Amino acid sequence: MAPWGCVASLGAARWLCWRAARAAAGLLGRPSRRSYAVGPAQSPPTFGFLLDIDGVLVRGHRVIPAALEAFRRLMNSQGQLRVPVVFVTNAGNSLQHSKAQELSALLGCEVDADQVILSHSPMKLFSEYHEKRMLVSGQGPVVENAQGLGFRNVITMDELRMAFPLLDMVDLERRLKTTPLPRNDFPPIEGEPVRWETSLQLIMDVLLSNGSPGTGLATPPYPHLPILASNMDLLWMAEAKMPRFGHGTFLLCLETIYQKVTGKELRYEGLMGKPSILTYQYAQDLIRQQAERRGWVAPIRKLYAVGDNPTSDIYGANLFHQYLQKAMRDGAPELGAGGPRQQQPSASQSCISILVCTGVYNPRNPQSTEPVLGGEQPPFHGHRDLCFSPGLMEASHVVNDVNEAVQLVFREEGWASE
Repeated sequence: MAPWGCVASLGAARWLCWRAARAAAGLLGRPSRRSYAVGPAQSPPTFGFLLDIDGVLVRGHRVIPAALEAFRRLMNSQGQLRVPVVFVTNAGNSLQHSKAQELSALLGCEVDADQVILSHSPMKLFSEYHEKRMLVSGQGPVVENAQGLGFRNVITMDELRMAFPLLDMVDLERRLKTTPLPRNDFPPIEGEPVRWETSLQLIMDVLLSNGSPGTGLATPPYPHLPILASNMDLLWMAEAKMPRFGHGTFLLCLETIYQKVTGKELRYEGLMGKPSILTYQYAQDLIRQQAERRGWVAPIRKLYAVGDNPTSDIYGANLFHQYLQKAMRDGAPELGAGGPRQQQPSASQSCISILVCTGVYNPRNPQSTEPVLGGEQPPFHGHRDLCFSPGLMEASHVVNDVNEAVQLVFREEGWASE
């Protein structure tokens, strides 16, 4: 049986992908050609918004009232957005157009699919992997999501488990009572999982066997199959009073297990989702495309990133701002696994971070992740491969909610509410 080339974990705020060899490079999908009408006389915007969703616009399935006020300010009298807006979330358990429809209904503003960035959306840039067979696991329409990103050969975790039933031993109720005959006809395979224990076990099998879990190897290969991972959030906020585990917790489990079993460090070829620079670069490009479609000729020089999580939203925005500043001075710097795929000039010159108090961060919560001025620093919840820098977790502005964030930006830019 030929080795596998790609394994992916895609679901509720999760995506994970492995590949063994590169295929022919393709092209990034072209932006929508949808036409827009230009609103009343107003100077073209030179700034745009990158809005987080969970904890900023919604809590679970409930819209935050301040978000409705914010979008009344953001829309003109014709019901169109006055400035470019992209929604950047580390969630990934729905289709892009479905998330756009959900936001449209909640906010009373037409949101297009190409305004939404899910945690795995930048996978569209990795076209050299799209012809590889890929294993996906998770919640939601994982196969449709993978295919929408350009992956053409997708295998589900259940199909893998059924093909190799002896591998899944963590659930006593699902263990086989008899030993099946081994099979060698399973097609070669050139993800937040629903059952973390099963996904962790099978992913380890793939890594330790160099992609052939039906056979195994006496000595685990190292370096192992290259890994691309998206969504590094350790925690996220829903309706519960306390934060919930995010896909970053799943990655932490995988990294720890691999280290314990092999004595070596799990390595990533790419990291996606906030706070990776790649995700912000992808969002910046969508902002530019949106402005072009609206006929706004002025370059978008400044981005305002609004979020509720200091470890992902604020850290990421500040990290991208740092990248933009260095690129203007010295040219685009070389970066690690979370760096950009393409080195190209950027019209944006700054990315300003704005922290709201309606989600993970709460100034009245002693367990808040915001650094305490003059006090002891809280534990760093960021990913292992991100160098801890307390300054990057400090927002340029802290406001109560997204409505106050929009008002602050309009004041900064000299714009009046309509």
